[in-house]
Amino acid sequence: MAIKSFKRYEKKYLLNKTQYDLLIPKILNYMEFDGHCKNNTNYNIYSIYYDNDNNDVIRHSISKPYYKEKLRLRSYKITKNPEDIVFLELKKKINGIVNKRRIVLTFKEALDFLEKGIRPDTNDYINNQVLNEIEYYLNNNNVHPAVFIGYSRKAFFAKDNHDFRLTIDSKILTRRYDLSLESGHFGEDILDQNQYLMEVKILGSIPLWFTRILSELKIYNTHFSKYGTEFMNYTKEQLNIKRREQLC
Repeated sequence: MAIKSFKRYEKKYLLNKTQYDLLIPKILNYMEFDGHCKNNTNYNIYSIYYDNDNNDVIRHSISKPYYKEKLRLRSYKITKNPEDIVFLELKKKINGIVNKRRIVLTFKEALDFLEKGIRPDTNDYINNQVLNEIEYYLNNNNVHPAVFIGYSRKAFFAKDNHDFRLTIDSKILTRRYDLSLESGHFGEDILDQNQYLMEVKILGSIPLWFTRILSELKIYNTHFSKYGTEFMNYTKEQLNIKRREQLC
């Protein structure tokens, strides 16, 4: 097992196809592709988000509280066997600062922990601290797999500062059925056609060269949550179903 901990600010932007096409060559003057982007291609991310029957986790999150947290199980490929590597993450946001606690497990270890309460065996102090946090969350929140969210990602690091990271996501597909990392990438796309979600992840200030590019291309900061958008779409769909039933 291994652990990573992240603490940063995140800013989000929605791009159209023209902005996207103009942006990439400009940022490549200052940035380089993430190691996951082999031969400059996109890579995929698959996540299962955990919530309760009343969707209290995401309801609380979209209310813009001072503190919020989400639990998710993530993979960078479609899991094929119990020994495939997955990432169990507790993502917290405190007054706008994102803190992500992550532990790397086998798929079997993760499911045994989440579904049966069987704690992975480790002698590492930091790994145990993260497991303690996730175990506490599970004991105090009656959550279960609620939503699948998968997408295609292109990622970059600044050449002179790897703490400045940029990701661009497309084909953000979601579903509330067949909630398994083994089932593949399908569902409802929450982005409009030819639309992209760009996220800037920073520890300090945004570089001046990047703000100039944003200004030139008229790209503006926005509020966008993948899970939040999925939930709003789901809520509208449920209301429409009820209205149709009342008319029958």
